[in-house]
Amino acid sequence: MRNALAIAGKELRGYFASPIGWVICGLFSLIFGWFFYTYLEYFVRNSMQSDMGQGGPMNINLSLIRPLFSNATVIILFVLPSITMRTYSEEKRSGTIELLLTSPVTDWEIIIGKFLGAMGLYCSMLAATMVYMAILFAYGQPEWKPLVAGYLGLVLMGGCFISMGLFISSLTKNQIIAGIATFIAGLMFWVINWLGDNASPTTAAILSYLSITEHFDDFAKGVVDTKHLIFYLSFIAFGLFLTSKSVDTERWKG
Repeated sequence: MRNALAIAGKELRGYFASPIGWVICGLFSLIFGWFFYTYLEYFVRNSMQSDMGQGGPMNINLSLIRPLFSNATVIILFVLPSITMRTYSEEKRSGTIELLLTSPVTDWEIIIGKFLGAMGLYCSMLAATMVYMAILFAYGQPEWKPLVAGYLGLVLMGGCFISMGLFISSLTKNQIIAGIATFIAGLMFWVINWLGDNASPTTAAILSYLSITEHFDDFAKGVVDTKHLIFYLSFIAFGLFLTSKSVDTERWKG
């Protein structure tokens, strides 16, 4: 585990040693902030109308936090491929993959290290958005449990995209191809439940279960269900397993 943590630290320092880490964090915070401002303005306007007797009472968790988290998943779909696209493809392009594979560390230590490094950057992105949540607690009274559940869902969903991105990056030397392929694969798991609209009930249930966003809905509502945890953790484990097989193939080719 020590080797994996050392690799994770190296990967994380590599992200922030170049502009890519700062640009990704800044872009994510900027877009998240724009959605936050939009929903906050909507909430304040409707709350004022409610106070004047023109509507029912407004709930900040339902009217602001839940849709905000739902929109955050869209940002993740576009942003995370830029984090994972270089994890292995850059090693292959520069020729350092041979040095890495012949170093005294196991394939799993390398994979876990790279995964934790990418997750470190991703969690830094999410941590930056807590400034907006602090504003809500300073001027309002949101429920904290749905907020924690929503962030947990975002972390798990991000882990799924990262594990998938690691696998795809291990298949090619081209970062752009890795990024685009990761986006397409993520989009497929995003809309796969749409294919069940005209399918049989059994097929529709299977496609709905495979949808990443379907499992996030309860987290956005503040519900932490075991079946969603199992799905996300299984998805992450399977993505890392595929990555290990890809890396093992690369080792035998070398």
